[in-house]
Formats: sequence, C-alpha cells, structure tokens
Amino acid sequence: MKISFLLQNAYGIGGTIRSTFNVASALAERHDVEIVSVIRSGKTPRLALHPKVRLVNLIDQRPDEGADRDHELLAQESAYIPPVEAKGAHFSALTDQRVAEHLARTDADVVIATRPGLVMYLAEFGTGRYLRIGQEHRIYGTHEPAIRAYQDASIPHLDAHTTVSEADAATHREHFPDAKTKIVCLPNGVPASEVEQADPDAKLVVAAGRLIPVKRYDLLVKAWATVAAAHPDWKLRLYGRGPEQAKLRAQIDRLGLNESVTLMGAHSPIETEWAKGSIAAVTSREESFGMTIVEAMHCGVPVVATDCPHGPGEIITHGEDGLLVPVGDSDAVAKGLLELIEDDGLRRRMGEAARASAQRYSPERIADAYLALIEDLRRDRGERTGASGTGSTSVPLRKLLRRAVGKLVRRPVAKPAKQPVKKVLKDIVVRKPLRPVASCRVDADGNIRVSVDGSGVSGDKLTLTVTRRREGKPVAVPLTPPAGGRGGPWTAVLDRRKLRLGEGRWDLHVVREEDRARRRVVSHLAEGKGLLTVEPLPDAPFTWWVPYPTVDGYLALRAWHRPAHAEARSIRTGEDAFTVEGTLHGAEFGDGGTPVLVGTPRTDSAAEVTVDAEATGKAAFRVTVPYERLKAARGGDESTTWDLALVPAPGAEPVRLGRLVGDIVDRNKTDIYPTIAGVHPYFTMSSDLAVNLP
Repeated sequence: MKISFLLQNAYGIGGTIRSTFNVASALAERHDVEIVSVIRSGKTPRLALHPKVRLVNLIDQRPDEGADRDHELLAQESAYIPPVEAKGAHFSALTDQRVAEHLARTDADVVIATRPGLVMYLAEFGTGRYLRIGQEHRIYGTHEPAIRAYQDASIPHLDAHTTVSEADAATHREHFPDAKTKIVCLPNGVPASEVEQADPDAKLVVAAGRLIPVKRYDLLVKAWATVAAAHPDWKLRLYGRGPEQAKLRAQIDRLGLNESVTLMGAHSPIETEWAKGSIAAVTSREESFGMTIVEAMHCGVPVVATDCPHGPGEIITHGEDGLLVPVGDSDAVAKGLLELIEDDGLRRRMGEAARASAQRYSPERIADAYLALIEDLRRDRGERTGASGTGSTSVPLRKLLRRAVGKLVRRPVAKPAKQPVKKVLKDIVVRKPLRPVASCRVDADGNIRVSVDGSGVSGDKLTLTVTRRREGKPVAVPLTPPAGGRGGPWTAVLDRRKLRLGEGRWDLHVVREEDRARRRVVSHLAEGKGLLTVEPLPDAPFTWWVPYPTVDGYLALRAWHRPAHAEARSIRTGEDAFTVEGTLHGAEFGDGGTPVLVGTPRTDSAAEVTVDAEATGKAAFRVTVPYERLKAARGGDESTTWDLALVPAPGAEPVRLGRLVGDIVDRNKTDIYPTIAGVHPYFTMSSDLAVNLP
C-alpha cells in the first residue's frame, strides 16, 4: 500500500513536521510511504527521516538555486485558499496549480493532508481513486473564521478527518452530525528519546515552543520571580523564537532575572535540551496536543502544565507523571514548580513515571492506529460500492489493466548477454562514498565521545579528524571499529587532557585510509548535558570544548584554549554599578596585593579603567564597577567599549574575563543584560565580557 503525506514545507522544525516525519518513518517499515512537500526551502530536511520515505517537492523556492523562486504565479493569490491561511502558509496560484496536478496524477492509495489549506486542496482536487484523510493539528474553535468556514466545507468531502485529542474529536463530531466522514482522534507520534536520560538532580527547568501569546511565557517568567527568590541556584531556560521575544526580554530585565532566566533561541533537535533539565514547564492558554510535553516525558522529565483545554489533561496524570495547574494563574505555576523543586524524591519518581507513560505515543503505535483507520475506511468503501462495482477502488484502473494484459500477452524474455571477462580493470575496487552521520556525548571526565553510524561509512581503517576553520591543518583521532563487526557504530574519544585544540571553531570529518576519501560529519545528536556539571581541568592552560550542530546540520566543536581564564559566573546590574562574581582558572591570586579589574578601551580617546577586586576564596573573586568610573574615562561623546580583564596579582599578566564554562556556544546570543544609566555590559562573539557606553 502506498501512503502519501501532503506537507506544506518539510524543511522546518515545527510540531506538524516532526509528527509527520515520525509517523511516516514508522509506516515505512511496512508500506510504501512518501512525503510531498508543497514548498522546498532548503537543501535537506532539518529533521531525521527514515531512508525508505521518499521526499517529493512540488515548488523549489530555495533562496539561491530554487527553480521556482521567481515564478510569476507566486505573486498571484490562490483561488482556493482564504487569504489569512494563504499568507501564513505561502499558498499562491502556483501552489494551486502544482498541488492540483499532483493530486490528479498520484498513484497513492491513501493521501493525508496535514494543515487546513492542504485539507482544502484535497477536498477540491482529490479523486476517488484513493482514500482522502485530513488532519487537524489545532483545536476546532481556534481557527480564524475564514479558515474555519473553508475547512468546514472541505471536511464532508473526505473519507476521514483526524484530531490530536479526544475532546477535539468530540467537538468535530458535534459540528458534522450528518457527514459520512469518519472523525477520530489520532495523537501525534513522538518517538522515545535516544539521548542520555535527564538527571533528576539538575537544578534546571526547561520550556520550549514558539514565543507567541497563546503560550503565555510571560506567565512563566512572572512565576519564576517567585521561584528564584526561594531558590536562586535554580535556572530557567526558554527555547524558541517568535514575536513575543522582545516583550519577554523586557519583562526579564524589569524583574531582574537576567542571571536566572535565559532565552535560548530555537534548537533542533530539542530532546538534547529536555535532557538537561529535571523539570519542564508548559503555561499555554490552550494546546491542541502538546508534543513538547511528550518529548520531555520521554527524556524522564516531569512536566508542570496548565490544565488548558484538550492536550495536557489527556497526556499528564496529575500527581503521577506530572502536575496540572489552573490556566492563567502564575501563583499556581510557581507553586507547582516549587513542589517538584523542593521534593527530590517526588521529582525522581515522577520522572520515571513520565518516561513510562510517554510510550503511549510511540510512532509505531500511532502508525498502527492509522493502518486500522485505513482498513476500516476500505471496508466501509467496499460496503458502499457493493457488487455493482460503482464508486472508487483503492487500486488505480491503469494498474488493473496492466495486470490483466500481462496475464494474456507475455512479452518475450530476452536472454542476458554474456558478460566479458575483465582483464585490464579486473583489480579495480570502487569504494562506497562516505556519508558519515554521528552523535556525541560529554562524559563525566569532560571528554567528548563521538559515535559514527556504521551504515554511512565503509572501509577497514577510518580516522576522525578535527580541523580549525580557516586553518586547514587537521588533527587526527583514531576511530575504533564496531565491537561486534560490521553494522555497529565507529567510536572516537576526544580526550581533553591529551588533545590540544587552539581557540576557534573546529569541523569534524571522517577520512578513509584506503583511498583518502574525506567527508564532513553530519550531526545527529550533539549532547552537551555533561557540560552542566563538569569543571575545567585544574591546571593551566585553560581548555574548554562545546560540541554543537551547525546551522547547516554538521557536527562541530567550539574550543577555547588560553594560558588562564577568569570565569564570570554571575553579573548583577544595579542602579549605580554592576557586580561580577567569578572564578579564576590557570592562575593564582598573589599574597601581597589586591587583584584589579582592568578595562581596556577600543578607542584612543577613552582612558583605561581600573577597579580593585576582592579575592573571596582560593580562586573566587568579586568586583563592582561603578558607572561613574566608566563615564569619567569616556573622554568624549563617541561610543566607547572596554574589554575587561582581571590582573590577579601585582605584575601578573591580565587574564581575560568571560563566560566560557557550560554548554552554550554563543553567550552573546543568550546571556543578555539591560542598559542602565547608559552602561551596557555584554558578551562578545568570543564570549568575553565587555562594557559599552553608546
């Protein structure tokens, strides 16, 4: 059986895309499956897809090489999709044309449309040759009126329509009492996580999703002010992008939570980030399902979620595998978080229960449910068409004719030509091309363990190389072959005590000795959870590595290598000054003098700034920088920036001040501080601390 999923754009990372990829991959184990992406916006999908799933693109809009990026029909409005849906999903006269052509010629037995506009297309252009199934990934009452009206007109022309919650299925059935369309709940498929399970002792709460009003992250930030006051050692990370980002940033600044709440930006795959926390938070006003809830639960993370309509209440069993709190109540959110924060045993038990409960949503189970629905629809269709033979058939007519003709007229079978015997070329061996895909994990010693999927490499001797960008001199690390023979992963260990990597960004390649083939490593999972607890090596020089996936999907490494380093562990901004507390690595405070913070100006007109610091421990320090000291050293009206360093003892070399320790690659994008009295402390692109007067 051939099953075809219609997807608006398979090159993003949204929930509908993830769910479609998950279920399609599970179905591909037993059936012929394709995903038809109406729009192609990238070279390759950003999410993993089963190799048996065919990806078909109808419109190529890649920015640099897309054949359709300047097509004249892109500028013309769709004649079938209401403007509000067309604008949001980039439907146009060209999508009208391409989708209609595809639905007319497809040889699929089942076509599944995954968003409202595609449901409308399927009702309008679909034929009786195949089963037509629509999906609803939101809630019936949340669509804009025009979308709702068009969707309502389309659903009765489908064989089935699915929702992601039982409550929404009931709502749909109420609105279509006379429709023959079968309306059922089929939740999103969410696979079990491959990452290392979460540590229930981690003092980190994680939330993830689009930064949009319905998610009510403002409620979470407000609740966190209460949590941070009681437990300042706990942190909150918020993953995602969206229109609410500026408002959330302003709220964090206003509440003084810059050291406690971090806006992390979008991250894919997100499961590596769930595993870093011990609690997850969902504060939505409404949820159609809640894929993030199931993803967190798969990682062994209990979820505190608002008991909004539909999703969370069907996923979470309150008090067993998570907590449900009233919608819109920040005090209740804070109370729920504090309940788990303050009870280590409860947090651990709920995490274990959450992981077991999440198995209900495995893609294999959801795939079985789809196959059961398809079988029901085929049986119903057979009952409706009866013996008369009228109506549609799941097998296209041309296939039936081909089979019939093939039985009557046998084509003569030509005998294969005798192959000549090789003489000159008999010893030539052509190696399969390398297509390395790898995951990595930071172990308890701070080393990075790389695991290369054996299916993408071949050869008897392989090497992993790390090469600093713009340098081109690779450092080789042996790859150990699979312990059980072919098919298993090849492994390598980047030992931070033995391997000296200069400061910068390093790319990973696999090299095959036989033919010197060399291929860059694609990232599957880059796990940085171990970096949250491991400490820098005690001796000099200071070394720190953070593995990460690049924007184009490759595995890379950010390395810092310095004679010494002053880690800015916290920065508190006040009305008259900002205070930095930190730890010195690779150097020592002197016995006979006071450590000094030095600010070196980037302009000749400004003066150097020096402020006495305080050694608060063997390697700990604190320094407060008055704003007036900076303004006095400005020396004019032009913008001035000072780079900050710590001189640990009289006559010692300055030690650059920054924030390198941890799992974050680019602190300048995540660790943000407000401008107060015209003074703005910030982290540079190399994660060093600087201060600016605009």
